[in-house]
Amino acid sequence: MFPQLIAGPIVRYHDIVRDIDDRSISFVRWHWGIELFVIGLAQKVIIANSVSLPTDQIFELPGTQLTMTVAWFGGTCYALQIFFDFSGYTNMAIGLGHLMGFTLPRNFDRPYTAQSITEFWRRWHITLSRWFRDYLYIPLGGNRHGGMRTYTNLLVVFFLCGIWHGAKWTFVVWGLYHGVFLVVERVASAATTRQLWRPLRHAYLLLTVLIGWVLFRADGLSEASAMLRAMAGLGNAIADAPSVPRFASYSVIAAMLAAALIIAIPPPASWRDVLHRTASEPIRRMNNFQATAGAVFFGLIRPAATLCLFILTAIVLSTGNHNPFIYFRF
Repeated sequence: MFPQLIAGPIVRYHDIVRDIDDRSISFVRWHWGIELFVIGLAQKVIIANSVSLPTDQIFELPGTQLTMTVAWFGGTCYALQIFFDFSGYTNMAIGLGHLMGFTLPRNFDRPYTAQSITEFWRRWHITLSRWFRDYLYIPLGGNRHGGMRTYTNLLVVFFLCGIWHGAKWTFVVWGLYHGVFLVVERVASAATTRQLWRPLRHAYLLLTVLIGWVLFRADGLSEASAMLRAMAGLGNAIADAPSVPRFASYSVIAAMLAAALIIAIPPPASWRDVLHRTASEPIRRMNNFQATAGAVFFGLIRPAATLCLFILTAIVLSTGNHNPFIYFRF
C-alpha cells in the first residue's frame, strides 16, 4: 500500500483488524477517499512545494547574509512546508486507504492552533506520539512514580524521538528542546498556563515550535545557531545581505496566505467527521451524512471543487517544480 510506516499514520493491527476481516467499499467511501487524496495532493504540491524554494535558499545562506527579517521569513516558510507536506501526505494515505476499504487513523488535528507544547504533541503526528506513549513512556513508568521520574521519562522519550528522526545532533537537540518544554509545562501545571491570555498562549506555542523547526531543518548546530542569532537580532549580516523580497515571489505569498487561512479556519463539520474518525467508528456515519438536507449541495459543489483543485494541482505538477515528501528522507 501507499503509506509508509515511518511517515505515518503509524497503523497498528487493532486499527485495521475489522477492515481486514470485513472490508466495506462503497461509492460514498470512494467519494471521501478521492476527495481526501486530492486535498492532500494540493497541500503538498501547491503549498508545501511553493514555500520549499525560499526555505532551501534561506537555510543555505551563510550567517553573514542572514538578516533578522530573512531569518524569520525562512523559519516561517519551513514551519508551513513541513506541516503541509506531512499532513498532505497523511491525507493522501488516508484517502487511498478508503479506496481500498481501510480506515487509517488520523495523524493531525490542527496542531498550529494548540495553546501549549503538550497540546501540540497531542495534535501533531498523533500516531507517533501514541506509539511512544504506549511502547516507551508507559513501560518506563509514565507518571506513576512521582514528579522527578515523570520528568526523566519525558526527556528520555523525546531524546529518543529526536534520534528516531535521524543520527544528527540537530535532531537530538530538537527532541530534548521539546522534552524540556513539556517538563516546564508539567511543572507549571495546566491550571497555571490556562490563566494566561489566550492569544499570548498561542503566540508562545507558535514561537516555541518555530524555533524548534529551525533546529530540525538546519544542516548542523552551527547553521542552526547562526539562524537563531539572526532571528534574535544578534547576527552579523553584511550591508548588502539579501532582503525578504528576493525570496517572496507572488506564488510564495499566495501559498502562505492560503496556508494561513487553512490553519486559522476550522474545516466544515462534514470534513472533520472523516478526517477525525477512528477505525472503531462505523463507516455508516458517512453514508448517513449523504441523506441529510445538505446532501444536494455537497453532492454537487464539492465534487466540482475537488475536480478544479485536481486540475490546478496537475497544472502545477506539469511545471516540474516538485520535491519528495520530507518524511521520506528519514
